[in-house]
Amino acid sequence: MNTIANASAYSAQFPDHGQSAADHDKNLPTAIIVTAYYRVHPEDRQIFVDAVIPEMTAARQMQGCIYYAFAPDLTDPNLFHLVEGWADQEAYERHESADTFLTALATVVNNVRILDRQGVRYEVARQIIDDPRDKVS
Repeated sequence: MNTIANASAYSAQFPDHGQSAADHDKNLPTAIIVTAYYRVHPEDRQIFVDAVIPEMTAARQMQGCIYYAFAPDLTDPNLFHLVEGWADQEAYERHESADTFLTALATVVNNVRILDRQGVRYEVARQIIDDPRDKVS
């Protein structure tokens, strides 16, 4: 396992990093991580996507946002996974009170039938680079 101190050497292996607006650096110190999933009614899928995209784009630009990704599941088109990383509690709280977040939340709550949802916020005590490639010969 690599510690976060070895992050620059690890990242140097991937010269295409930064080519997409969706790229992010998970090697940066992250104090708060949020993971969730949402299964939406098929008829409400597009409303959900249209509400989430502006919020996701805005969140990525916020001070203290390390990463913010919302993506459909590869096996279930109506299931979406969220993962967000924040530098500290203050950055997380700024996001939770941002107009873009509250607008997206209101749109989803009032217009999307959520069939299943689970979410967890983690306070990170230690961060380790996960690279299992050395298990392959």
